[in-house]
Amino acid sequence: MASERLHDESVSVEISGYSKEDARVVFDALCACFESDRCAEDIPEQLHETRPMVWLGTFEVTDSNACPPPGRLSSAVEADAQGSYWAIDRLRKTLDDLFAVRELAHASGDQERELHVKLENR
Repeated sequence: MASERLHDESVSVEISGYSKEDARVVFDALCACFESDRCAEDIPEQLHETRPMVWLGTFEVTDSNACPPPGRLSSAVEADAQGSYWAIDRLRKTLDDLFAVRELAHASGDQERELHVKLENR
């Protein structure tokens, strides 16, 4: 597959059931690498004390910036990602540079792939 894309490729990333601080570490790291629908002022919030929160972000992975080292996670975080095969591969390579990544599951469709990973500090 060609490394240059003729159109933008995006990946949606979902984190749920973890602290808002750890969600922010992951999203801040990805925002430093890729364009996103999230901005620096878009801070994950915990809106309910007992119900788990779901944080979502969409990252355009066609072009990437230099990725600085991420902040420290207080615990391992699981994340789900959806996108084209190429976009998921690009995201996975970037995550591998930022965190210790363990693939927990994946599902492949005709045009899209889903990936479930566990992220830990390097």
